[in-house]
Amino acid sequence: MAGHEKIGSERERTRLRRKVTIRKRVTGTADRPRLSVFRSSKHIYAQAIDDVSGQVLAAASDLEPALKAELEGKNKKDKAKVVGKAIGAKLVARQVTTVVFDRNGYLYHGRVAHVADGAREAGLAF
Repeated sequence: MAGHEKIGSERERTRLRRKVTIRKRVTGTADRPRLSVFRSSKHIYAQAIDDVSGQVLAAASDLEPALKAELEGKNKKDKAKVVGKAIGAKLVARQVTTVVFDRNGYLYHGRVAHVADGAREAGLAF
């Protein structure tokens, strides 16, 4: 039966279903961009997106050379908090202080929550 075989794991399919449900309600504007978080097994990424114009206003990840020294020897949760602070600082520099948080289908727990905490510490409100 072509086309009916399982694609990906059950956990990934569940996350993608949650993601679609969240994205129906969450949109970003230039004044209040969408702060989207993606996490892989090794790395964490965050983007501030203006959905009206389709522009990425700021991005940060634990792979950035500018954050390399600060991330040295930290665990993944602490790295996520540093990434949150970095994207928060970039947005505050652009006079953006409020965002809408898009957890991208992930549970608000662990590294995703740490990114949000770091962004709040940098001065963002959501």
